[in-house]
Amino acid sequence: MADTVIYAMYDDDEVLKAGAKKLVSKGIKVNEVFSPFPIHGIDPIIGVKDTRLGIMAFLYGLTGLMLATIGMNYFMVQDWPMNIGGKPSFSYLENFLAFVPITFEFTVLCAAHGMAITYLLRNHTIPGMPAENPDPRTTDDRFVMELRLSENESYKSDQLEAMLKETGVVELDQKEIK
Repeated sequence: MADTVIYAMYDDDEVLKAGAKKLVSKGIKVNEVFSPFPIHGIDPIIGVKDTRLGIMAFLYGLTGLMLATIGMNYFMVQDWPMNIGGKPSFSYLENFLAFVPITFEFTVLCAAHGMAITYLLRNHTIPGMPAENPDPRTTDDRFVMELRLSENESYKSDQLEAMLKETGVVELDQKEIK
């Protein structure tokens, strides 16, 4: 079943935010906003929920901490103990202070890489994949608001277009998607 999508293009982010506020106050659901940079304050206006990326960062960091601790215990205490500076090599806890910098760095490494990979997978922006961008100008200097007729069933296409024209839209485009 095909769905009709209306793309409203703006040339200023503040005009887009004001337009989105006006549309949402009338009960219109804004599906997505495409912009060349993050528009601060648009998420609560169009109803985007907070992400759980912070929770995932903590879990990735915890994984890095655990792997670093297990690895250093195995490498430096069990597998190949070495006498470095007269420190005892028969216990991980007695050498813990020497392992703190490595543990910290590996924790940060795992958290950063895990968040980056999760972000790319979640947003379908893996390098080499085609972009789901409705207009290439949104990567330069334009802002696009996407409205789907299936999510705004109480309004007809011409009613939505009339309301969009009142918000300071520069260009309107309507497409059928599968």
